[in-house]
Amino acid sequence: MTELLIRGTIVTPEGPIENGWLTIEGGKIRAIGSGPAPAAADVFDAGSALVMPGIIDGQTHAGSYGGLEGLRSTTRSAVAGGVTTIVDMPYDNPAPLNDKATLQAKIDAIGQHAHANVALYGTIMPDQRTEDLKVLIDGGVCAFKISAFESSPTRFPRIPADRMLDIFEALAPTQLPLGVHNEDQEIVRARIARAKAEGRDGIAAHSDSRPPAAELASTAHFLEIGAATGAHAHIVHLSLARGFQLVDTYLQAGYRATGELCVHYLWFDPSEHGAELGARMKVNPPIRPGEIERLWQEVVSGRVAFVSSDHSSWPIDNKFTPSIFEAGAGVPGLETLLPAFFTGAATRGLDAIALTAQQLCENPARFFGLWPQKGALVSGADADIAIVARQSQVWDSRSAHDALNWSPYDGRTFDITVIRTYVNGRLAYDGNEICNEPGDGRYLPRGDHHWFA
Repeated sequence: MTELLIRGTIVTPEGPIENGWLTIEGGKIRAIGSGPAPAAADVFDAGSALVMPGIIDGQTHAGSYGGLEGLRSTTRSAVAGGVTTIVDMPYDNPAPLNDKATLQAKIDAIGQHAHANVALYGTIMPDQRTEDLKVLIDGGVCAFKISAFESSPTRFPRIPADRMLDIFEALAPTQLPLGVHNEDQEIVRARIARAKAEGRDGIAAHSDSRPPAAELASTAHFLEIGAATGAHAHIVHLSLARGFQLVDTYLQAGYRATGELCVHYLWFDPSEHGAELGARMKVNPPIRPGEIERLWQEVVSGRVAFVSSDHSSWPIDNKFTPSIFEAGAGVPGLETLLPAFFTGAATRGLDAIALTAQQLCENPARFFGLWPQKGALVSGADADIAIVARQSQVWDSRSAHDALNWSPYDGRTFDITVIRTYVNGRLAYDGNEICNEPGDGRYLPRGDHHWFA
């Protein structure tokens, strides 16, 4: 007799199986089918709800504010949003993940705090030897990230072009991507100074002060250095359709190049939502006016590698500043990633089920070397599952399961609601409460699969 049987509309790589079922034993999916089902010790009947692969959020910042303990509230929010794996960025507070000691400290924190599975980005500092990358690779990091813009000289430094070249050369023989925060520092700092001198402020001034030229020039610069070495160059957040088209020119020329889209770029527009949200929608690179539908076309075209939340753990007080230029950049997004993306696709008449499974599950699993254990409901895969009812909800962040309880999505209507989440075959969220324990999530070292297999 199998341990657990789940009934519902099973979302497989071949398409949805209505009135289907899957069985779970030992934390793994053992069988998937329709019609008569095997006997099971425990049965959950989801009715017509979608039984989906657990979401993989490829860009989160759990420790950027509260340190490594931030993994606890971040992963609580994750499982409540159907996210069973987060890929966490290396710019933790107070120190970045750039050596063996900080990697081990973060792995230990995952074992102590995480409700969801966690894969990790690593980084390297401007004066650090590229030989140190190997220690992190051997430790299982799934990718590296650097920045073309300095937010902090110690925690989030700018990596100059000569060092970019060194890092790309060191990573070229490997399959690990090198991601970049893609904003040209000289352009941004000069335009911020100009806006301040002109007395311009507010969310519209924020977008203008970090203009498309700053993002696209940095993107092209990074892609060309990557192409010169044959390494995998990844742009971690493109706010413009032109950025994805630029990445695609390199890809079509035979270079290893990819671009990622964050879901808030698909929902918000400063000309439409700026007066209401102000700094609550401040992110970097900025959310652009008039870009939403063009970005959805990039998703449909296949030029977007995957969609992430870029979840930030900043408290709302970080937004209450005299000027937009002093407000923190970033928004919470783990509990809204799945419903926001699905709703946006459905609203436009797209195949929301297929696009969601591709952009939020399979593609990030392949990208970060977690495939085939993660990212799809197939026999032998880990039983990471999100069950989604096709019932609408009005988002209210006061009921969110993180420690932040604010969101730019407040008051927005989503078409779906997460009603259950299973992590490694165990119930983690029952639609109301977090059911698993801190530390039930696992550290996920990168496997052998790579994007350009």
